[in-house]
Amino acid sequence: MKRVFLIVLDSFGVGAMPDAEAFGDSVGDNVTDMGVNTLGTVAKSPFFSLPTLGKLGLFNIDGVTVPGRVKEPAGAYARMKEASMGKDTTIGHWEIAGVCSGQPLPVYPKGFPEEVLAPFREQTGRDILCNAPYSGTAVIEAYGEEHMRTGSLIVYTSADSVFQIAAHEEIVPIEELYEDCRIAREILTGPHSVGRVIARPFVGGPGSFTRTPRRHDFSLKPPGTTMLNQLKEQGKDVIAVGKIYDIFAGDGITEHVYTGGNEEGMERLSEYLHKDFEGLCFVNLVDFDMLYGHRRDVDGYAKALSAFDKRLPEFLAALRDEDILMITADHGCDPGYSATTDHTREYTPFLMYGAGIRPGSRGTRAAFADIGATVLKAFDIEPAFPAESML
Repeated sequence: MKRVFLIVLDSFGVGAMPDAEAFGDSVGDNVTDMGVNTLGTVAKSPFFSLPTLGKLGLFNIDGVTVPGRVKEPAGAYARMKEASMGKDTTIGHWEIAGVCSGQPLPVYPKGFPEEVLAPFREQTGRDILCNAPYSGTAVIEAYGEEHMRTGSLIVYTSADSVFQIAAHEEIVPIEELYEDCRIAREILTGPHSVGRVIARPFVGGPGSFTRTPRRHDFSLKPPGTTMLNQLKEQGKDVIAVGKIYDIFAGDGITEHVYTGGNEEGMERLSEYLHKDFEGLCFVNLVDFDMLYGHRRDVDGYAKALSAFDKRLPEFLAALRDEDILMITADHGCDPGYSATTDHTREYTPFLMYGAGIRPGSRGTRAAFADIGATVLKAFDIEPAFPAESML
């Protein structure tokens, strides 16, 4: 009974890609991603300690200069190049699963046009506030009080292809907020097909607003066949942990569980490690990006990585003879890059471990899609997309 556990450390980049100069800030201030390096930044924190990831080969990956290289890594390792034109969650995960996007999803550095907002106002029956790129915590501080007074929805975006709606749970009931997101999802089609519409509920009062864990993403379906589709078609289990289900709009997934953050994600992973299934368990650990990358919290990011590393021996010990563990990321979000709070255009790491895996370098890969091909090859399935297995 073969099982593959694929863990995405959300935003854990390992250095700027050659085209990083073409990627910059969502507000268009001529800021570029040249020189960014999420791993390089967090390694400077006194809380950085990744001995187990190091043993698997993290510091042996092409281009990584952080000390910790080992002579005989226990795992296979590679540096992943993003072939898609993007640096966001949706594009990154889709490419991991085999769908490369030659055209970026639409972004809105100056806010959304009236052709989107007019029908949204009409169908929701509410006016809007903000309509600009904004930090998720800053936007509720800036507009939360007015929202509570007027009932208008806080609509904002970021460097990602997202339409985000923030609303206080006492002003807009959660099911109404979700319905407003469904309305936006129906409107945002054609040239305005953003990757995700996101519900961002919050509670509290002025000066002490806090976001709740009842966020929900309403995503586009991937525009092509993914490894998830192929696994499901072959009768394999496809288990989504965290926001994976939302990223793929449920397409190709047979079972899913949401999580409230890294700790819960690791607990669910531990549970699945002790369950019988045949197929893929696909896990996203979101806190690296949401709590530490975007908020430019270097020490927090380092602590979260170190906490994951500390749990990793437990996961390795629970693997069965046919199991394969894979660890990667979907983009970068360098917490030391003060020019912007956006994602950063970076290579990502890939680590692979299991009793049947030959350790050593797999070089620098041409696309994240090689991960999807590797997962499929583990089950003797030929990928329906152009990519090469690393087995």
